[in-house]
Amino acid sequence: MAEKRILLAQMTQAIGDVAGNADRMLAVWAAHPQVDLILFPELQLIGYPPEDLVLKPALHRRAAAELERMAQATADGGPAMLVGTVRVREGRLYNVVALLDGGRVAAVREKYELPNYGTFDEKRVFAAGPLPEPVDVRGMRIGVPICEDIWFPTVCAHLKAAGAELLLTPNGSPFEIDKDDLRRDGVAAVRVAETGLPLVFVNRIGGQDELVFDGASFVLNGDGSAAHQLPEWQEAIVETIWEQGEHGWRCRPGTLYPQDPSPADAYHAMLVGLRDYVDANRFPGVVLGLSGGIDSALSAAVAVDALGPDRVWCVMMPSRFTGRESLSDAADCARMLGCRLDTIAIKPAMTAFDAMLADVFDGRAPDLAEENIQSRIRGLTLMAISNKFGPMLLTTGNKSEMSVGYATIYGDMAGGYSVLKDAYKTTVFALSRWRNAHRPRFGLGPDGPVMPDSVIDKPPTAELREDQKDSDSLPPYDVLDPILQGLVEEELSVSELVARGYERETVVRIERLLYIAEYKRRQAPPGVKLGRRNFGRDRRYPITNAFRSE
Repeated sequence: MAEKRILLAQMTQAIGDVAGNADRMLAVWAAHPQVDLILFPELQLIGYPPEDLVLKPALHRRAAAELERMAQATADGGPAMLVGTVRVREGRLYNVVALLDGGRVAAVREKYELPNYGTFDEKRVFAAGPLPEPVDVRGMRIGVPICEDIWFPTVCAHLKAAGAELLLTPNGSPFEIDKDDLRRDGVAAVRVAETGLPLVFVNRIGGQDELVFDGASFVLNGDGSAAHQLPEWQEAIVETIWEQGEHGWRCRPGTLYPQDPSPADAYHAMLVGLRDYVDANRFPGVVLGLSGGIDSALSAAVAVDALGPDRVWCVMMPSRFTGRESLSDAADCARMLGCRLDTIAIKPAMTAFDAMLADVFDGRAPDLAEENIQSRIRGLTLMAISNKFGPMLLTTGNKSEMSVGYATIYGDMAGGYSVLKDAYKTTVFALSRWRNAHRPRFGLGPDGPVMPDSVIDKPPTAELREDQKDSDSLPPYDVLDPILQGLVEEELSVSELVARGYERETVVRIERLLYIAEYKRRQAPPGVKLGRRNFGRDRRYPITNAFRSE
């Protein structure tokens, strides 16, 4: 009975660091001389998604040179490698996988299905290749569908008809809530059932701007049974052993790591996204406003879990509208997290602005303008600390607020990154309760609760005027969030939401607020994508928009 060893390299990537990515792959190659073949994730050599960087000819040249260097390493034996990269053929750019073996680039296969929806716009930068043929690797006839190629039946059916004996698929599949089940059970298992071939799915990990990649690679045998399930959110270099019998190749059973339930998966996504964004961009840490409310408390907790308490600097900026409970809750949050907390009162700045604008504002009663000045004073203060000492300003607004424009542009929207950008307020409550009861398995924060129960239980308020509550301006969040999910994630009309039982007047108002806040969202910082339709990469609406569904 023939036996082969295939190494699954679930790894992080650094976009644009072509030599560094090559070095990391060669280190894996050198450490595993006993295996026959190593499978790396999609575009592992240049990083995924490269966006318009991939249009730069200098990147193509560097990728070609590094691929050749990697190929030469295989001249004296050792494993073959399947490496994701780009290549130019007849003036067109392709997303490819290259087989490196025997000191040369032994074969190249081009991606056939180019995703062009949601976060993906590969048709903008890549040409689609022909239907790929199998490659022969050391006694195995392997099909190499690239990521999107397995989401439709055409490529895998073609590979089966062309004699492929197993399918190895490199992926750059970003995290979305509940997507791990969809990948394995809704896509890969279907291709296995259609072809009868084993399928190996290898995904990258780590954060890349707004996207996070959870890994969660796996192996399915030809009968659909799971042979391996790799862990989420961490690098995993796993050797798989294959035996060839009368019914083809079969992978020996290995470890099946459990997958995160909700909302642990979203919390880990926020942690990884923030950690990798801060570290890759070489910030010493983060600074954020800690108001005593739930959004800033959860943002601080994620930051401490991602970076450690010594790299998180919280600032309480009270005004005359700040309640004692907010002061004590902010202090308790910082104490429970073990991070620095400074208090900088904004009254002197408010007084200065009142005097500076007195002549221009004369005869007008205080209103939203004065409320927003407070928020902008806080944003200015935090940015001053960021400029002076170097930490990135972490924005703390949630998706509910950003949807309806309940945020101050150049105020609490200021910052370099947001972990709550794609988390509705009801999700914020669920995540906060989860974190108080659980410590992330690779978090750097403390065991036990990270915020007082009062932060979760009290009515949300911006505290920009006397006795202000969010409910003064917005419906309750358990009403608002389902309406927003219908409008944003499902693209429903007012009438369709009314048919679900929501008041027409409320839905009409929320739809209007959603549309007129688009100009704010265009100026918001990037943030972690959690759901299937985030603001920015997924949902791209015109700022100037006269359409209303009623």
